[in-house]
Amino acid sequence: MTTTTDRASGSAIDRFFKISQRGSTLGTEVRGGLVTFFTMSYIIVLNPLIIGTVKSGDGQFLGGGDTPNLAMVAATTALVAGLMSILMGVVANFPLALATGLGLNAVVAYSIAALPGMSWQDAMGIVVLEGLIILLLVTTGLRQAVFRAVPRELKTAISVGIGLFIAFIGLVDAGFVRIPASLATPVELGIGGSLGSWPLLVFVVGLFVAVILMVRKVRGAILIAIVSATVLAFLIELVGDLGAKSAENPAGWSLAVPHWPSGGIVAAPDFSLVGQFSLFGSVKSIGVVAVILLVFSLLLADFFDTMGTMVAVGGEAGLLDKDGNPPNTTRILVVDSIAAAAGGAGSVSSNTSYIESASGVGDGARTGLASVVTGLAFLLATFLAPLVQLVPFEAATPALVVVGFLMVTQITGIDWRNYEVAIPAFLTIILMPFTYSITVGIGAGIIMFVVLKVAVGKVREVHPFMWVTSALFVVYFLIGPIKAWLGI
Repeated sequence: MTTTTDRASGSAIDRFFKISQRGSTLGTEVRGGLVTFFTMSYIIVLNPLIIGTVKSGDGQFLGGGDTPNLAMVAATTALVAGLMSILMGVVANFPLALATGLGLNAVVAYSIAALPGMSWQDAMGIVVLEGLIILLLVTTGLRQAVFRAVPRELKTAISVGIGLFIAFIGLVDAGFVRIPASLATPVELGIGGSLGSWPLLVFVVGLFVAVILMVRKVRGAILIAIVSATVLAFLIELVGDLGAKSAENPAGWSLAVPHWPSGGIVAAPDFSLVGQFSLFGSVKSIGVVAVILLVFSLLLADFFDTMGTMVAVGGEAGLLDKDGNPPNTTRILVVDSIAAAAGGAGSVSSNTSYIESASGVGDGARTGLASVVTGLAFLLATFLAPLVQLVPFEAATPALVVVGFLMVTQITGIDWRNYEVAIPAFLTIILMPFTYSITVGIGAGIIMFVVLKVAVGKVREVHPFMWVTSALFVVYFLIGPIKAWLGI
């Protein structure tokens, strides 16, 4: 008996995506694309909770207004992810999906948009600039050169530090870690050192569900945990009517009170965020030196992940050549660079390639058709954006802790016996969560690396790129006194 999948062999779709040539089938590619979507679709919920709940330096939430518009951020997050995943599938024919980068969105929200004088439009303009610069580096072949300039341990430390930062954000946003009313210590556990509130129970349950499912290798573990915790939160609020957290009600929900959206869960998507960026507005707001450093910080955070991700996914799919490179490498990097700029243009932060794509590859995906399927699923999800109003921080933030853990596991790639790189790596890692700034961590690590190499007489081991970068970060850290000295 001839199946629909068998008849697809030799079709235009099969020839275009090389489905048969790569040992796959149409049905396998569709299934793999859907698996990838459900594995990474948590970003539709998490991105609004990260960038949609932080006021910019001018006191506005993303999209304008005095209150968050999470449904609008969710719809646009899904839109850009959908379009960029489809572009990756069609242009690069590689089973790699894209969406707003976790970690990158935290950089944009907490280290860029929140700066005094900055607006969200200015911050997203910096994201667009970063994407365009990466695209230029790819097309000129300089991306590999820059990749080699930063020591491997520092690259690893940046990822680990961002992981700790994301986990810390999750713990704080959930109320698991709080500033004590007495101010006796910088932070404390829960309310007065206790976890005695229903919202914190939701967080703990969500965290256990996510971790247990992940250990059991259940696909879509993060999404299942978010949905399960949200259902629990919805039932608790239905019975207990806890309301929002405040000084008078510390046991309430941290942000969104879980309730059924008044207009239902399906609605026409609001894409008003698209185009809300100012390419050079940040120069006027914070100065050209600060802008250069922020673009550089974003570039570092965004720069190296894609190369590692595409090699990891390509290896899982058996698509690497003898030198360990996936097919259409340049096209993959070009699309990823365009996605970074597109994320800024859509005001949802830089989009990047997702390692979660390996879940679809593990289910058999081998071609770009899987990415197209993932992209189409994201586009359909734009009509379900009101669902994010159901999700309180306590239900979503366990995912941040889990993602933070996954990023921290890279710490084994640092040689802690070599103090010349271990100490800069250590500073990079700890200062990100301790100063609530990814930029500070990167800057401190790079400066310390250069200083130590000079101190031990190994100046020749410092790449010229690192000299320039460390000098820029020195200016960045001293920008206040420098402005005062210049009378600015």
